[in-house]
Amino acid sequence: MGFFDSLKKQLTSELKKEVSKAGNQAANNVAAAVKKAANHKETFKFQELPKNLDELKALPEASLDNAYKTTALCIVALCQYEKDVNATIDMLNFLKGPESVTEAEKTFLRDRLVGKAYKTLSFFQGATPQNGYEPTKPYTITVSENPYSFNEENWATLYVTSSGADTPRPVKLRKKPSTGQWFINDIQCLSDIRIPTEQDKWA
Repeated sequence: MGFFDSLKKQLTSELKKEVSKAGNQAANNVAAAVKKAANHKETFKFQELPKNLDELKALPEASLDNAYKTTALCIVALCQYEKDVNATIDMLNFLKGPESVTEAEKTFLRDRLVGKAYKTLSFFQGATPQNGYEPTKPYTITVSENPYSFNEENWATLYVTSSGADTPRPVKLRKKPSTGQWFINDIQCLSDIRIPTEQDKWA
């Protein structure tokens, strides 16, 4: 093999290494970007929890211009359930947009929330089974997504995390293109969690 052939072979080998390195770096950059997007979270703080529809509408999140805001307000509204069912339904009707809470959904809420007010409070920071799910103030809640949250146009599934559960809980939403607002479609985050320690005879 002549000098030039040897040099050509060496340069080709080095070029392949650089191309491979650049390709790996590009792939890593894409993966990092996807991971970052998939792990997007938004945190909301409320000085007080709204007691009725007027108070809910007065919150800046009531613009409903992104799915995270609507999800946070859904949990906020549910916190009023045991104190005032009708006020809660009014707030949920607002959050459902062009649709209303059905009789089946009312039964669903009653079955999962009566006697379990702690369940909705468990989604706020500071609430734990040990302190009876008493959140710290201001009431702070984080809403997150996963890689599949926005797979379907005008639909989303976002997640809230309960301190009494091992995995995040979903809330399904639908966007109304004519207004750009996101509305609640299906509240899927209300399955049972660990009961407060003071209620647990085995604690």
